[in-house]
Amino acid sequence: MKKLALATVSVLALTTAAAAEVKVGIILGFTGPIESLTPDMAASAELAFKEASDSGKLLGGETISTVRADSTCVDAAAATAAAERLVTSDGVVALMGPDCSGVTTAVANSVAVPNGVALISPSATSPALTTIDDKGFFFRTAPSDARQGQILSDIVTERGVKEVAITYTNNDYGKGLSESFGAAFKAAGGKITMVAAHEDGKGDYSAEVGALSASGAKDLVVFGYVDQGGRGIVQSSIDSGAFSRFIFADGMIGESLMANVDGDLTGSFGTLPGSESEGASKFLDVAKAGGVNGDGPFRAESYDAGALIALAMQAAGSTDRAAIAANIMKVANAPGEKIMPGEIAKGLEILAGGGDIDYVGASNVEFTDVGEATGSYKELEVDGKKFKTITVR
Repeated sequence: MKKLALATVSVLALTTAAAAEVKVGIILGFTGPIESLTPDMAASAELAFKEASDSGKLLGGETISTVRADSTCVDAAAATAAAERLVTSDGVVALMGPDCSGVTTAVANSVAVPNGVALISPSATSPALTTIDDKGFFFRTAPSDARQGQILSDIVTERGVKEVAITYTNNDYGKGLSESFGAAFKAAGGKITMVAAHEDGKGDYSAEVGALSASGAKDLVVFGYVDQGGRGIVQSSIDSGAFSRFIFADGMIGESLMANVDGDLTGSFGTLPGSESEGASKFLDVAKAGGVNGDGPFRAESYDAGALIALAMQAAGSTDRAAIAANIMKVANAPGEKIMPGEIAKGLEILAGGGDIDYVGASNVEFTDVGEATGSYKELEVDGKKFKTITVR
């Protein structure tokens, strides 16, 4: 009854007030270890918000404007302060982001949950986020690294690799992924000669690389960031001749790695959330038409996060923060008519008429009961200066 009363009051308010501008926050690491990835992630989410706004069907003609903030990816205090400004000063009704797992945990626990604001991360993948006490306000369109670790282990094993060394960025993301992969690889009969954390922001990684090389492994698993420590580890390995083939996870997949590493990475391989589904293909077309490069890490997941926020507003019949959060699962999963990229207007119209939708989107959105994507992964391999998709798992 309380939800019904809230929806009724919201609808009455909409009929007596002029169409308004709704603010949504986008909080991503515009500086820091993945700064080369975030501009296109933000643009992809904003593409979904523009699609909803331009349709004229969102809550009787309301439009969404975005306010960007820097999560830094690594500084929890800075990310929390930025999120607090978005929520209190800017008055955003929901958050798209954050990106990296540590800052996402901090923002969820310190800002979003206490203030009753939904946040949808397109790229926070730590397994620990599955069990945070989020009160129903945290969602993610990227799957957990519990799954990525298993899939990457399967790929490594199938390629006949028997022995590896592992280095990981010293935070929640790196540690969680290292543990997930390590357990799966050992269970499959693999040997791990050394596991070592590395710090981001250093100018010299020769000591770390020397120790990893001395462990005897020929292949190095790098769970790091494409614009900082992970790239430094790779460059130092090439310069010293310690390793020539690398195994990557999502934080290391990006065009900037190819552009900024001096050396040949051909034959290195890894995993990245994504698919080559009908929705993924349609998203590339929608992104191109909107002047956005949609072919890259976490861009599909960012578009989907934006779409889910807009559709949840419509399902709630309100821009009330709690009502938006309460309707995200409703629009993300069956039952209902399937909604693909470029069809946000269609979804808004169905919801306005009292119907149900099942948002499939660019990344085959399907949430678990705790609001995280089950997801699929691309197996990628470096060929020359490009990551090429081998298959989807």
